Amino acid sequence: MRYKTQGILLSVVCATSLFGAEAQLGTIDVESTVDTEVVKDVHGDEIKSADVAEALFKRVPSVTLVRRSGVANDIIVRGQKKDNINVTMDGVKIYGACPNRMDPPISHVLTNNIDYIEINKGPYNVEEFGVLSADVKVKLLDPTEEWHGDVNLGFGSWNYKKAAFSLSGGNDTVRVLLSGSAESSDQYKDGDGNDFVGQIQREIDAGKVSPAYQYQDQYKNMDAYEKKTFLAKLFWNITDNQELRLSYTANRSDDVLYPSSKMDALYDDSDIYNLEYIAKDLGKYSKELYVQLYRSKVEHPMSTKYRVSATIDSNPMQPGVQTSYMTHTLTSQVDGAKLKNTFDVENHELTVGVDYTLRNWNGWYTKNDIPLDIASGGTMPYHSIYDVDTKNIAFFMEDKINLDRLVLNLGLRYDDTRITSAYQWQPENNYNELNGYINGIYHVDESLKLFAGVGKSSRVPDAKELYWVGSMGNEIGTPDLKDTINYEFDIGVEKQFGDSMVKLTAFYSMLKDFIAYNADNTMTKMGKTMAYHSYENVDATIYGFELSGSYVATESLYFDYGMAYQRGKKDHPLTGQTGTNMPEIEPLKYNLAVNYDWDATFNMRAELVGSAAWKDYDEENGEQYLPSYAIVNLKATKTFADHFEITVGVDNLFDRTYAVSNTYKDLILLPTTAPDDNVMLMNEPGRYVYTNLRYKF
Repeated sequence: MRYKTQGILLSVVCATSLFGAEAQLGTIDVESTVDTEVVKDVHGDEIKSADVAEALFKRVPSVTLVRRSGVANDIIVRGQKKDNINVTMDGVKIYGACPNRMDPPISHVLTNNIDYIEINKGPYNVEEFGVLSADVKVKLLDPTEEWHGDVNLGFGSWNYKKAAFSLSGGNDTVRVLLSGSAESSDQYKDGDGNDFVGQIQREIDAGKVSPAYQYQDQYKNMDAYEKKTFLAKLFWNITDNQELRLSYTANRSDDVLYPSSKMDALYDDSDIYNLEYIAKDLGKYSKELYVQLYRSKVEHPMSTKYRVSATIDSNPMQPGVQTSYMTHTLTSQVDGAKLKNTFDVENHELTVGVDYTLRNWNGWYTKNDIPLDIASGGTMPYHSIYDVDTKNIAFFMEDKINLDRLVLNLGLRYDDTRITSAYQWQPENNYNELNGYINGIYHVDESLKLFAGVGKSSRVPDAKELYWVGSMGNEIGTPDLKDTINYEFDIGVEKQFGDSMVKLTAFYSMLKDFIAYNADNTMTKMGKTMAYHSYENVDATIYGFELSGSYVATESLYFDYGMAYQRGKKDHPLTGQTGTNMPEIEPLKYNLAVNYDWDATFNMRAELVGSAAWKDYDEENGEQYLPSYAIVNLKATKTFADHFEITVGVDNLFDRTYAVSNTYKDLILLPTTAPDDNVMLMNEPGRYVYTNLRYKF
């Protein structure tokens, strides 16, 4: 029976104020931050699969993919991931339940439900909790007044199938949107022709991975995943200046295979409820009042049930009897509220607001569906994360100042955070921080813009980093961690040259008390070596640059390109180590694309995505050398009679074997044996051919 989370009464802190924040509904103001990228047309352009992380990896040079499966992958922005970057959907904060990042926040929405994605790099958002180094805002589709819709059918290599629909319409009072999808895929094959089973077997044959981690014979041909989604929105114009917005998003994933991990997800379910109230022109001191209430829930059980390890019996007379599969079930729930108000004073647009979130994270172990403490006779723990609450309340204010050619943005945020565990021996942690920023954009002329910014931001440790207990009773979390502080400086220039545009940005980030994983913090229990208090604070720096631009050669032919480079160093080695390379700092990555519009009904795109070799990596904590790669992707779209659209494409045209995700041991991946003593590396998909049929009405 699936665990049902109990409701928590959602309270809203309301205050009368003279300052407020604009809701930014509708048009994107790309000058609102020092360094913003907007990925548009995700709904129409990245239609071949559900994976938003893969779509961003292909389009944004500063985004790195963390490959775990055929779907539900994670992202790194400028060498930062997990809670070091903030992900919201229509302003809703959602956290994955899995401590091993099988269900990252970006995985709880599908590309076909997205209008655009805004990536703000740096510490320049004071409205959200925990924006340390980047802010990823996913804006879902909104209902329209005119009735229209579409139906999509997608097919691809490895028996990929997808069906999706959307319907939207209404009148000037009420508008609705309904959208849904279902998709599945077999295990993809890498450039060497190995599917998930084959990639594991490759490591087994090389003597690196134990055969216990292979899939059982009856599960070797399982689909890689099955996924269904549903989105419903209702917008009600109560009066000419008041609007109520309601939405519900559901994601249901079943039997998601994670070949480089010890476990697979039996299912991964999420529900997002969102209510927004907007009132405009209420008076001199309220140009726009915005109220939001939301709840997001995730339920995620992962298990060894499909692996050979589940059939290993201590009785040699009965081999192959399933006696010992482990399941780790986790839930995450966030209740949030926000109140903000906007008004103008001369050339100032002023902001004040209150932001509240309460996250509950709970996890427990079972053996053969029996609580582990009972199954082990009391020698093993039941809870991994013991009903931990992270409660944050914050007050924020912003000021946007228009000074002719110069636009200045200032922000302040005060956070009060309390983290408590239901387990009496785990200490309470309290964190208080005052953060802020100032950035500006100077318009030298119509073709040249200069921008710069400096800011301070912070994020608190999560329940895994503080309190996580392994299934053998080993205390992986470090309960006295400090919060991480980011002091960052960004500069940039954007120049138009007739038919071309170029943008160059650079950043320097000083991280105080960065939360790092130390693979050398171990203990021995019952003959097994396990992580013990594996997280520690260390000061570090990350710096880099990004170059992007476009060139319109003719009315039909145009190019876009981008590259990103970053480098990271710890100020000193972690305890017991000698290296200082920061983890998950991808080397130079580049994207180059040529686009050709034959006419209004037919367009083609060819893109090159590549990276230099990983030469500076955190070897002591599991990372390894990755060779350089360059892959070619092709796509063409044709529209017939204004209603029918067909897209065909091929990714990794030359069927290259390559990997983009390194093997930092903060994730529990399949261990390799000595002398390698590392973790399994997972290859990317080989040549992937796909087509999508779309009917618009």
